[in-house]
Amino acid sequence: MRPDYKNWMPKGMVLGTAAGAAACLLLAALFGCTGILESGALKTALTAVFLVLGILVGLAALWMALLYRAFSYNGKRKMSRQVIKGIAEHVKLPEGGVGLDVGCGSGALAIACAKRNPQARFVGIDRWGKEYASYNKPLCEANARAEGVRNTSFRQGDALHLDFPDETLDAVVSNYVYHNIPSRDRQAILLETLRVLKKGGTFALHDIFSRAKYGDMESFVQKLRAMGYERVELIDTTQNLFMSPSEAKWMALSGSALLVGKK
Repeated sequence: MRPDYKNWMPKGMVLGTAAGAAACLLLAALFGCTGILESGALKTALTAVFLVLGILVGLAALWMALLYRAFSYNGKRKMSRQVIKGIAEHVKLPEGGVGLDVGCGSGALAIACAKRNPQARFVGIDRWGKEYASYNKPLCEANARAEGVRNTSFRQGDALHLDFPDETLDAVVSNYVYHNIPSRDRQAILLETLRVLKKGGTFALHDIFSRAKYGDMESFVQKLRAMGYERVELIDTTQNLFMSPSEAKWMALSGSALLVGKK
């Protein structure tokens, strides 16, 4: 049995966008090449509108298909696998320790961290919203079984209000989650995640930490250091760490970085 970690670009979204492009082009052909409408301004306008829409939506579908190919865990590029492995390498838990993966999706990161720390256990939480309907708790549990990992558990949770007391966990991790949460203050979401860390606990949070989404992250790093956090770093992952600069641009992942440190 092989794990099924799905794809960060949902297949249904790719196929749905491709179908939309095909429908627009079909309508353009119907209006432009048949007698369904008499010649005139309306026929010309509708043909042009649906032709342009078809081309634009088709380009979007092509971009999504390329993302799907690059993100595949079992394809040639396997970027998702590379990112998960790279984050997990920053996590080392003590004997009997507990780690948390915020926004665990299909369980990939929680399972990778649990495999690296068999003496501890990892909890994965997610809201498993409709936009990622193929991700769910049974899928995470099935993937853990497929990987032979027994020191994981999964449950529904809210990244904005973690159901854990202050300073109770030994590590927190996350991957490409927070930028998807509508918020005017994503730095506050990061602080909510770090709230649950014990003194001495470690964190490895990967996201698109652009100024537009997060504000001044360098100042945030300095703020954490002033609060007593140790070895806080913001590591750019677009400089051939997880991806090349060109990949980051065409994938719309510019600003991707790994926030790591110790409380």
